[in-house]
Amino acid sequence: MTALTQFERLESGGVWRESATSDPIEVTVSFGKATLVLHDSTEQPVTHWSLPAVMRRNPGVRPALFAPAPDAEETLEIEDDLMVDAIETIRKALLKSTPNAPRLRGFVTLGILAAIIGAAALWGPGAFMRQTLSVVPDSKRNEIGATILGHYQRLTGPTCRNPLGAAPLAKLKTRLMGRDAKGQIVVVQTLPQGATVLPGNIVLIDRALIEQLDDPAIASGFIVAAIAGRDSHDPLGDVLTDAGLNTTVQLFTTGDIPGDVLSNYAKSVQALDVTPAKPDDLRTAFDAADIPLAPYAAIRDPEGTQLGEITDEDTGPILTDSEWVRLQGICAS
Repeated sequence: MTALTQFERLESGGVWRESATSDPIEVTVSFGKATLVLHDSTEQPVTHWSLPAVMRRNPGVRPALFAPAPDAEETLEIEDDLMVDAIETIRKALLKSTPNAPRLRGFVTLGILAAIIGAAALWGPGAFMRQTLSVVPDSKRNEIGATILGHYQRLTGPTCRNPLGAAPLAKLKTRLMGRDAKGQIVVVQTLPQGATVLPGNIVLIDRALIEQLDDPAIASGFIVAAIAGRDSHDPLGDVLTDAGLNTTVQLFTTGDIPGDVLSNYAKSVQALDVTPAKPDDLRTAFDAADIPLAPYAAIRDPEGTQLGEITDEDTGPILTDSEWVRLQGICAS
């Protein structure tokens, strides 16, 4: 899109509200490939808005007030003239590129949706979801996961980002996930189940597992176990299961999930059950990461009913003592 390419490096400040009664949040506004991206003061994504759907609620008035859809509760207020003009330019370009046949387009859209819903009914919801998951690109998964994380932070507090702990966390990610692995490990303020994985390979881990333990093998075990569970259970599938068939159809047809669906899902992250990997798969995952299974098993399976007896294991060092101490301070302000 020529109009978007012209402004792809443009950024400005803005004020975002999740609803009319929500507190205003200062954000940085920038353009993604087909989205308007909002970041908070910690540079974490707050939300992504689909550019074709963005609408202006007060034409001709400054500061400009935008929304992600006609009936959306979210709003974004922007005073920067250049950013406002850029958004308006892209909106006009999108409108000009839209065929001037709304009635026919509506019939075609309804026909396509009817066919897709019919296929979903014929295949069954499970098969239709698997088909949908198979065509969602990594870039969209990353966007969905980042948006959920942004909503989760507003519920539980900002992620831990002390610079002294950043390097050890990056080393831990490489150690557990591989040098070229996509995704990231994020330390959050609270997560009752210890660790879980969001779409886009975003691994969340509870700060307590890092701050309150002397052995990095335990926190590492929670991370590896969560990743092993993800390998047998797509995290995006959890989002679609929670939201229902209509959201699956919308993702399949438009490539997007409504913002309120992701916001609601973020509220349930703390209650998510950890998807356990099969014992053999879990052992394989720990062997591949070269970390001991016993420290994790002592917490998750103290009776040995699932993993059985675990012998002494000879593994390589996870982090040095000084690196672990620095990582334990990643949540320090």
